[in-house]
Amino acid sequence: MNPIIEFKHVGKSYGEKKIIEDLNLSILPNEIFVLVGPSGSGKTTTLKMINGLSTATEGDIYFKHQKLTDYDIQKMRWQMGYVLQQIALFPTMTVKENIEVIPEILGWKKERRSERVDELLEQVGLEPALYRERMPKELSGGEQQRIGILRAIAAQPDLILMDEPFSALDPISRLSLQELVINLQRELKNTIVFVTHNMNEAIKLGDRIAVMKNGQVVQCDTPDKIQKEPANEFVQTFFEETEENRSLSAISVKELMSQKQASAKKLVEHSLCICETAKLGELFSLLAKEPAVSIVNDKGEYIGELTQSDVFAFLSEREDG
Repeated sequence: MNPIIEFKHVGKSYGEKKIIEDLNLSILPNEIFVLVGPSGSGKTTTLKMINGLSTATEGDIYFKHQKLTDYDIQKMRWQMGYVLQQIALFPTMTVKENIEVIPEILGWKKERRSERVDELLEQVGLEPALYRERMPKELSGGEQQRIGILRAIAAQPDLILMDEPFSALDPISRLSLQELVINLQRELKNTIVFVTHNMNEAIKLGDRIAVMKNGQVVQCDTPDKIQKEPANEFVQTFFEETEENRSLSAISVKELMSQKQASAKKLVEHSLCICETAKLGELFSLLAKEPAVSIVNDKGEYIGELTQSDVFAFLSEREDG
């Protein structure tokens, strides 16, 4: 498979200070590629070089088999979504206006833009009639970042760049948005390059992970391979359990079910099923495979059904609370 992004012997320096050194990477279509490492490792600089916000001082970067230097950079950026850590919604524009910024620039007709906005809001569990005319200041942090993600994908770009987009959010919001990214990527089949300093997040999201240190890639492989065969002690230290994982592990499916009226639907043969005593992380794993999961009590009796939208709505309520 031909890469959508390629770094060939790329270096980046500021004066005599070397930020990136002889970087060689190939990022494939339809994968979530994660750059992980501590502050100062060069991961954000690497991301910014992809869309020309930072320029390489050595080597070449290719997008769709063409050198970045051969593109009209502004037009090229319209083919890339970008989500930042700082929630960068336009404060004087409504949710709808924020989401449709790039489609409008690209000349989409008003009706098509409106349909796209409503479709995307529904996908992330935000009722269009309630949210499309709201202003950013009326949203929680998690809701604002969800809108930021929708704005990045609204024009259906082939490539999405995400620079530590969830690090400033609470653990609940962070977990829900990680699941949102996974589910949207599976549906849209675009390529995501995701920067984080958290290896747990990298493992959850990444099809492949590049671990960076001092401007170089220490190891680049699948999450499974990196976990089982870390290249060195530096890579291994990223696997320490984090506080956010401990707090999230306390949330049960039963807590979510208590806030949702049980569905009258009967358990479908061969459908995915989980006990109400299970934790939220287990439910998320199943919802990544199917749009709905049947819930049973400890006696194996069917008590309802949960969907991705139910989970997002539950997490939104927790944010507001």
